[in-house]
Amino acid sequence: MSHSGSCLCGAVTYTIKSTVTQTRACHCGMCRKWCGGVYLGVEVAPDQMEIKGTENMTVFASSPWAERAFCTTCGSNIYSGITMSGPHFGTRYVSLGGLDDTRGIELVGEIYIDKKPDGYSFANDTDKMTEAEIMAIYAPTAPV
Repeated sequence: MSHSGSCLCGAVTYTIKSTVTQTRACHCGMCRKWCGGVYLGVEVAPDQMEIKGTENMTVFASSPWAERAFCTTCGSNIYSGITMSGPHFGTRYVSLGGLDDTRGIELVGEIYIDKKPDGYSFANDTDKMTEAEIMAIYAPTAPV
């Protein structure tokens, strides 16, 4: 099963070629500034997403190991992606809010849980990872 999605104005559309059943929440400061709150993203393998309207999209290098894509017309978030070489290279975390149909997608995890604002929490019991745990997976190691 594939999933379709778009930005708010429709200038950027996309198809995820694989079935999506899970989403994760990110509480990091960048995601909160980027989307105005918690970011809910679905993981998509590098070869499983086709984007149309890329001329209407800007990609911003938000860290040494990640980028964020958004529509230049309406500002909608499209995805956050891993840019560092290694096993996660090219993986994208597509905005759950941009999908046309979110039925059957379950919240299964939260990252940067130690950065979560006190003002909200999710009812589901999810896997939780701290900033240090995420940085150990994705951030490039410091030169020796």
